[in-house]
Amino acid sequence: MKKLLSTAIIAATALVGAEASATNYTLWIHGRNGGSTKAGNYTDFSYWGPSSTAAGINKKAVNWNGTQKISVENYRVRDALDCFCTGSNWCYIAAHSAGNLQIGYALSMYGGSTRNKKNAVPNSSGVCGNAGGTQVGWNIKWVDVASGAGGGSELANYGDWATSEPLTSDLVTSTARGMYNHNTTRSIWFYMFAGARGTAYSGVLPGQDDEAVSYHSTGGVSATGGFCNPGDWFCDGTLNTGTTATSNGKAKWSYHTVELRDDGESYDHYAAGNWAGIVGPVRTDMVNYAK
Repeated sequence: MKKLLSTAIIAATALVGAEASATNYTLWIHGRNGGSTKAGNYTDFSYWGPSSTAAGINKKAVNWNGTQKISVENYRVRDALDCFCTGSNWCYIAAHSAGNLQIGYALSMYGGSTRNKKNAVPNSSGVCGNAGGTQVGWNIKWVDVASGAGGGSELANYGDWATSEPLTSDLVTSTARGMYNHNTTRSIWFYMFAGARGTAYSGVLPGQDDEAVSYHSTGGVSATGGFCNPGDWFCDGTLNTGTTATSNGKAKWSYHTVELRDDGESYDHYAAGNWAGIVGPVRTDMVNYAK
Protein backbone atom coordinates (compact mmCIF):
# COMPACT_ATOMS: atom_id res chain seq x y z
CA MET A 1 0.00 0.00 0.00
CA LYS A 2 2.80 2.42 0.90
CA LYS A 3 4.60 1.91 -2.40
CA LEU A 4 1.46 2.60 -4.42
CA LEU A 5 0.59 5.61 -2.27
CA SER A 6 4.12 7.00 -2.47
CA THR A 7 4.24 6.59 -6.24
CA ALA A 8 0.92 8.39 -6.64
CA ILE A 9 2.02 11.27 -4.42
CA ILE A 10 5.36 11.59 -6.20
CA ALA A 11 3.57 11.77 -9.55
CA ALA A 12 1.18 14.42 -8.23
CA THR A 13 4.04 16.38 -6.69
CA ALA A 14 5.91 16.28 -9.99
CA LEU A 15 2.94 17.89 -11.73
CA VAL A 16 2.73 20.59 -9.10
CA GLY A 17 6.50 20.99 -9.15
CA ALA A 18 6.41 22.11 -12.76
CA GLU A 19 4.71 25.25 -11.51
CA ALA A 20 5.89 25.56 -7.91
CA SER A 21 9.36 23.89 -7.81
CA ALA A 22 8.42 21.50 -5.01
CA THR A 23 11.11 19.80 -2.94
CA ASN A 24 10.76 16.64 -0.87
CA TYR A 25 12.57 16.15 2.46
CA THR A 26 13.04 13.27 4.89
CA LEU A 27 12.96 14.31 8.55
CA TRP A 28 14.46 12.07 11.24
CA ILE A 29 13.14 12.71 14.78
CA HIS A 30 15.20 11.02 17.51
CA GLY A 31 14.13 9.79 20.92
CA ARG A 32 15.52 9.89 24.47
CA ASN A 33 19.23 10.62 24.24
CA GLY A 34 20.76 12.50 27.20
CA GLY A 35 20.57 15.84 25.39
CA SER A 36 23.70 15.17 23.33
CA THR A 37 22.51 16.23 19.87
CA LYS A 38 22.76 19.80 18.61
CA ALA A 39 19.23 21.16 18.88
CA GLY A 40 18.21 23.13 15.80
CA ASN A 41 21.08 21.70 13.72
CA TYR A 42 19.58 19.71 10.86
CA THR A 43 22.90 18.15 9.82
CA ASP A 44 23.79 16.49 13.16
CA PHE A 45 23.02 12.79 12.68
CA SER A 46 25.14 11.63 15.63
CA TYR A 47 22.12 9.92 17.25
CA TRP A 48 21.51 7.82 14.16
CA GLY A 49 24.83 6.98 12.52
CA PRO A 50 27.17 8.27 9.82
CA SER A 51 25.61 11.26 8.07
CA SER A 52 26.93 9.94 4.76
CA THR A 53 24.56 6.94 4.94
CA ALA A 54 21.56 7.08 2.62
CA ALA A 55 18.33 7.64 4.58
CA GLY A 56 15.76 9.15 2.25
CA ILE A 57 15.69 12.17 -0.02
CA ASN A 58 17.18 15.42 1.35
CA LYS A 59 17.46 13.99 4.88
CA LYS A 60 17.38 16.33 7.87
CA ALA A 61 18.03 15.48 11.53
CA VAL A 62 15.36 17.00 13.78
CA ASN A 63 17.29 17.41 17.01
CA TRP A 64 15.83 18.29 20.40
CA ASN A 65 16.93 17.96 24.01
CA GLY A 66 16.09 14.30 24.58
CA THR A 67 16.02 14.66 28.36
CA GLN A 68 13.17 17.18 28.50
CA LYS A 69 9.38 16.88 28.43
CA ILE A 70 7.68 16.47 25.07
CA SER A 71 5.62 19.65 25.45
CA VAL A 72 8.71 21.71 26.31
CA GLU A 73 10.80 20.58 23.32
CA ASN A 74 8.05 20.08 20.74
CA TYR A 75 8.66 23.54 19.28
CA ARG A 76 11.87 22.12 17.77
CA VAL A 77 9.80 19.60 15.81
CA ARG A 78 7.30 22.25 14.75
CA ASP A 79 10.16 24.50 13.59
CA ALA A 80 11.41 21.67 11.36
CA LEU A 81 7.94 20.91 10.02
CA ASP A 82 7.39 24.60 9.27
CA CYS A 83 10.79 24.83 7.55
CA PHE A 84 10.58 21.86 5.24
CA CYS A 85 6.93 20.78 5.08
CA THR A 86 5.04 23.92 4.06
CA GLY A 87 4.35 25.78 0.81
CA SER A 88 5.17 23.57 -2.18
CA ASN A 89 7.50 21.30 -0.14
CA TRP A 90 6.56 17.87 1.23
CA CYS A 91 8.03 15.65 3.92
CA TYR A 92 8.50 12.03 4.84
CA ILE A 93 8.95 11.54 8.58
CA ALA A 94 10.99 8.90 10.42
CA ALA A 95 10.77 8.77 14.21
CA HIS A 96 12.39 6.60 16.86
CA SER A 97 11.19 5.81 20.37
CA ALA A 98 10.11 9.07 22.07
CA GLY A 99 10.32 10.73 18.66
CA ASN A 100 6.98 8.95 18.12
CA LEU A 101 5.52 11.08 20.93
CA GLN A 102 7.04 14.21 19.41
CA ILE A 103 5.50 13.83 15.94
CA GLY A 104 2.22 12.48 17.35
CA TYR A 105 1.96 15.42 19.75
CA ALA A 106 2.76 17.94 17.00
CA LEU A 107 0.11 16.57 14.64
CA SER A 108 -2.61 16.12 17.25
CA MET A 109 -2.11 19.43 19.06
CA TYR A 110 -0.93 21.71 16.23
CA GLY A 111 -1.68 19.91 12.95
CA GLY A 112 -4.90 21.86 12.51
CA SER A 113 -3.33 25.25 13.20
CA THR A 114 -2.44 27.95 10.69
CA ARG A 115 1.27 27.92 9.80
CA ASN A 116 3.40 30.46 7.97
CA LYS A 117 4.87 29.07 4.77
CA LYS A 118 8.67 28.96 5.11
CA ASN A 119 11.62 29.16 2.73
CA ALA A 120 13.51 26.00 3.87
CA VAL A 121 16.59 28.09 4.74
CA PRO A 122 17.18 27.65 8.49
CA ASN A 123 19.14 30.03 10.70
CA SER A 124 21.47 28.83 13.47
CA SER A 125 18.48 28.12 15.72
CA GLY A 126 16.74 25.94 13.15
CA VAL A 127 14.10 28.53 12.25
CA CYS A 128 13.37 29.34 8.59
CA GLY A 129 12.30 32.63 7.09
CA ASN A 130 8.80 33.36 5.87
CA ALA A 131 8.14 32.71 2.19
CA GLY A 132 4.79 34.51 2.14
CA GLY A 133 1.33 33.15 2.78
CA THR A 134 -0.11 30.66 5.25
CA GLN A 135 -1.57 27.17 5.30
CA VAL A 136 -3.29 24.82 7.74
CA GLY A 137 -0.97 22.14 9.14
CA TRP A 138 1.92 20.55 7.26
CA ASN A 139 2.54 18.67 4.02
CA ILE A 140 3.43 15.18 5.27
CA LYS A 141 3.20 12.07 3.10
CA TRP A 142 3.56 9.45 5.87
CA VAL A 143 5.41 8.61 9.09
CA ASP A 144 7.67 5.59 9.70
CA VAL A 145 8.08 4.77 13.40
CA ALA A 146 10.94 2.65 14.75
CA SER A 147 10.11 1.23 18.18
CA GLY A 148 7.54 3.90 18.90
CA ALA A 149 7.06 5.02 22.50
CA GLY A 150 3.70 6.65 21.80
CA GLY A 151 2.19 4.28 24.38
CA GLY A 152 4.99 4.72 26.91
CA SER A 153 7.18 2.11 28.58
CA GLU A 154 6.86 0.12 31.79
CA LEU A 155 10.55 0.85 32.40
CA ALA A 156 9.41 4.39 33.21
CA ASN A 157 6.45 3.11 35.27
CA TYR A 158 8.61 1.07 37.62
CA GLY A 159 11.67 3.28 37.80
CA ASP A 160 14.01 1.05 35.81
CA TRP A 161 15.31 4.22 34.22
CA ALA A 162 16.82 5.56 37.45
CA THR A 163 16.97 9.15 36.41
CA SER A 164 15.35 12.42 37.30
CA GLU A 165 15.23 13.70 33.71
CA PRO A 166 11.79 15.17 32.91
CA LEU A 167 11.23 12.99 29.83
CA THR A 168 11.07 9.84 31.96
CA SER A 169 7.83 11.03 33.56
CA ASP A 170 6.34 11.52 30.08
CA LEU A 171 7.19 7.92 29.21
CA VAL A 172 5.02 6.47 31.99
CA THR A 173 2.41 4.51 30.05
CA SER A 174 -0.64 6.35 31.42
CA THR A 175 1.02 9.74 30.84
CA ALA A 176 2.16 8.97 27.28
CA ARG A 177 -1.26 7.64 26.33
CA GLY A 178 -3.10 10.58 27.88
CA MET A 179 -0.79 13.30 26.55
CA TYR A 180 -2.79 13.86 23.34
CA ASN A 181 -5.38 12.11 21.18
CA HIS A 182 -3.36 9.44 19.39
CA ASN A 183 -6.21 8.91 16.93
CA THR A 184 -5.78 12.46 15.62
CA THR A 185 -3.06 12.13 12.98
CA ARG A 186 -4.66 14.52 10.46
CA SER A 187 -5.26 11.44 8.27
CA ILE A 188 -1.51 10.81 8.01
CA TRP A 189 -0.51 7.14 8.20
CA PHE A 190 1.90 5.91 10.88
CA TYR A 191 3.80 2.79 9.76
CA MET A 192 4.95 0.99 12.91
CA PHE A 193 8.15 -1.11 13.02
CA ALA A 194 8.10 -3.26 16.18
CA GLY A 195 11.30 -4.96 17.38
CA ALA A 196 11.34 -8.06 19.62
CA ARG A 197 14.96 -8.69 20.59
CA GLY A 198 14.47 -8.19 24.32
CA THR A 199 16.66 -9.44 27.17
CA ALA A 200 16.31 -10.45 30.80
CA TYR A 201 16.88 -6.79 31.68
CA SER A 202 13.51 -5.99 30.17
CA GLY A 203 11.57 -8.59 32.18
CA VAL A 204 9.27 -5.87 33.54
CA LEU A 205 8.01 -5.23 30.01
CA PRO A 206 4.83 -7.16 29.11
CA GLY A 207 4.68 -9.39 26.06
CA GLN A 208 7.22 -9.00 23.28
CA ASP A 209 9.69 -6.13 23.58
CA ASP A 210 12.93 -4.78 22.14
CA GLU A 211 14.57 -4.22 25.56
CA ALA A 212 13.04 -0.77 26.03
CA VAL A 213 9.45 -0.70 24.72
CA SER A 214 6.75 -3.38 24.39
CA TYR A 215 4.61 -4.32 21.41
CA HIS A 216 1.57 -2.54 22.88
CA SER A 217 3.40 0.73 22.19
CA THR A 218 5.59 -0.13 19.21
CA GLY A 219 2.56 -1.68 17.49
CA GLY A 220 0.33 1.35 18.02
CA VAL A 221 -2.20 -0.57 20.12
CA SER A 222 -4.80 1.60 21.86
CA ALA A 223 -4.49 -0.34 25.14
CA THR A 224 -1.61 -1.65 27.21
CA GLY A 225 -1.10 -5.39 27.48
CA GLY A 226 1.22 -8.29 26.81
CA PHE A 227 1.11 -8.74 23.04
CA CYS A 228 3.37 -11.19 21.24
CA ASN A 229 4.32 -12.90 18.00
CA PRO A 230 2.07 -15.71 16.72
CA GLY A 231 2.36 -18.92 18.74
CA ASP A 232 4.00 -17.37 21.81
CA TRP A 233 2.62 -18.46 25.16
CA PHE A 234 1.67 -16.48 28.27
CA CYS A 235 0.53 -13.42 26.33
CA ASP A 236 -2.70 -11.47 26.27
CA GLY A 237 -2.86 -11.77 22.50
CA THR A 238 -0.99 -11.65 19.20
CA LEU A 239 0.06 -8.33 17.66
CA ASN A 240 -1.37 -8.59 14.16
CA THR A 241 0.24 -6.85 11.22
CA GLY A 242 -1.56 -4.13 9.28
CA THR A 243 -4.47 -2.32 10.88
CA THR A 244 -6.11 -5.45 12.31
CA ALA A 245 -6.77 -5.48 16.05
CA THR A 246 -4.80 -7.81 18.32
CA SER A 247 -6.06 -11.39 18.55
CA ASN A 248 -7.88 -10.53 21.79
CA GLY A 249 -9.65 -7.57 20.21
CA LYS A 250 -7.56 -4.55 21.18
CA ALA A 251 -7.75 -2.00 18.36
CA LYS A 252 -4.87 0.01 17.00
CA TRP A 253 -5.08 3.79 16.99
CA SER A 254 -6.57 5.31 13.84
CA TYR A 255 -4.19 5.56 10.89
CA HIS A 256 -1.68 3.25 12.61
CA THR A 257 -0.56 0.07 10.85
CA VAL A 258 2.12 -2.48 11.75
CA GLU A 259 4.55 -2.55 8.83
CA LEU A 260 7.07 -4.86 10.54
CA ARG A 261 6.48 -7.32 13.37
CA ASP A 262 9.77 -8.87 14.42
CA ASP A 263 8.82 -12.55 14.24
CA GLY A 264 12.50 -13.56 14.14
CA GLU A 265 13.34 -11.49 17.25
CA SER A 266 16.17 -9.89 15.30
CA TYR A 267 15.92 -6.19 16.18
CA ASP A 268 16.61 -4.47 19.49
CA HIS A 269 15.77 -0.88 20.36
CA TYR A 270 19.07 0.86 19.76
CA ALA A 271 20.44 2.75 16.76
CA ALA A 272 23.88 2.47 18.47
CA GLY A 273 25.28 5.33 16.40
CA ASN A 274 25.26 3.11 13.31
CA TRP A 275 21.66 2.99 12.03
CA ALA A 276 21.32 -0.30 13.95
CA GLY A 277 18.52 -2.23 15.66
CA ILE A 278 14.95 -1.54 14.57
CA VAL A 279 16.17 1.75 13.03
CA GLY A 280 17.81 -0.32 10.27
CA PRO A 281 14.58 -1.52 8.60
CA VAL A 282 13.13 1.99 8.83
CA ARG A 283 16.21 3.44 7.12
CA THR A 284 15.86 0.84 4.35
CA ASP A 285 12.19 1.72 3.95
CA MET A 286 13.07 5.40 3.66
CA VAL A 287 15.72 4.68 1.03
CA ASN A 288 13.20 2.65 -0.97
CA TYR A 289 10.16 4.92 -0.72
CA ALA A 290 11.14 8.44 0.44
CA LYS A 291 12.03 9.86 -2.96
